[in-house]
Amino acid sequence: MGVATTEFIDAAAAQGEALGFDPAMIFVPHPIQDRTDAELEAMALDWRDRILAKLKG
Repeated sequence: MGVATTEFIDAAAAQGEALGFDPAMIFVPHPIQDRTDAELEAMALDWRDRILAKLKG
């Protein structure tokens, strides 16, 4: 399973197709590099349950 920002949706699809599989992905809002520590922590808490649910399958 992978986590990436929405900027990489098309790239992930192309890579999966090239490799012949459909990886389980979670796409979070883009960008993240300029977010404050508090914003990143809030984002992680917001997405935590969705990521854990995807991992559990």
